[in-house]
Amino acid sequence: MKKIVMFVLGVMLAVAASAGNESFEKKGFLTTKWCVENDMFKDCRLETAVCGYEGCYEKWQFGDPIMEEMVLYVHDDGKYYRVDLGHLERSELDEAMNRNEVILTGTYDAKHNVIHVKSFKAPPPPKKSFFKGCL
Repeated sequence: MKKIVMFVLGVMLAVAASAGNESFEKKGFLTTKWCVENDMFKDCRLETAVCGYEGCYEKWQFGDPIMEEMVLYVHDDGKYYRVDLGHLERSELDEAMNRNEVILTGTYDAKHNVIHVKSFKAPPPPKKSFFKGCL
């Protein structure tokens, strides 16, 4: 009986471990947690990507640690997922920051609501408008 229980526990642990390694992909708006919590998407200040909240630049000094918490807001779900860049550098995501339809691929930790990013795809930059700069 003890061997059966140990076997079942081993299988359960193996299933749980493999569930965390499944590929996970989400498309949404990449921004900071502060911007999402304050319903500021397109107009969110870039300072929140460095020191965490609007107006923080007044206290933050160059060389202080970066305090932002990056999230992916998914319109279809109506919720956000915390983002762990893992091996990616923060500067690699600059082109995707505060942009919609960013695709993050990696693994998902449901317990902590974190996407562990392995790769990403940013949408192309917006095309220049004929009227841009005319007004």
